[in-house]
Amino acid sequence: MIKNRITHYWSHRAEGFAAQRVREFYSEKRDRWLTEIRRYLPEGKTLRILDLGTGTGFFAFLLMAEGHQTVGIDLTPDMITQAKQMSEKLGLSPQFEVMDAENPDFPPESFDVLITRNLTWTLPHAAVAYKAWYQLLSPGGVLINFDADYCSASNSDEEVELPENHAHKLVPEYLHAENDAITEELSAYQMPRPQWDIQLLVEAGFEKIAVDMGVYKRIYAEVDEFYNPVPIFTIAAYK
Repeated sequence: MIKNRITHYWSHRAEGFAAQRVREFYSEKRDRWLTEIRRYLPEGKTLRILDLGTGTGFFAFLLMAEGHQTVGIDLTPDMITQAKQMSEKLGLSPQFEVMDAENPDFPPESFDVLITRNLTWTLPHAAVAYKAWYQLLSPGGVLINFDADYCSASNSDEEVELPENHAHKLVPEYLHAENDAITEELSAYQMPRPQWDIQLLVEAGFEKIAVDMGVYKRIYAEVDEFYNPVPIFTIAAYK
């Protein structure tokens, strides 16, 4: 089952991933991410925010530090363990739960904002997820999805020389091979993105949808340890 395979992969990467997210939290990337996120957030109120596929909690911490109520869920237990350890380091305490993002276990209209980063490309049933997420949003709420068409991307690592401290350089060869195999398997579930996402979001009930292809150059303006060699996009979908 692809989800078990993904969970197993990220279990191996959880500790190193957490260390990098702490460094990112204290880097200039923090303000860049906040600038992008604020484009879509309602102003002047404390928001209930769910970070889907939270990993080690980067967005959950980022937005709690801004005064919001945040919850982070992830399918990989080791990631949630690392997120809770990061809570102690950062002095911030979002609620973290092991949970499948395709079937989140919350009542309807529980959140004002859903946010996710590099998650939806890993979902074998994206249409199911988008429908579930629509139900989770309160009226007027927004889904903010940062992702890329990873399954269609060529191996961009060879086109850009990555620094030695980049995560892709530190991952052992057997995990690189496993990531390639997972990506190939996931590609069978997907169509070109973000066009495909827009179609699925409309079918899920979202009527106002905005896509930003320029976010990639603003977040990843330089090649550093956080650099993503695959161009990301933002999809904001409003209920």
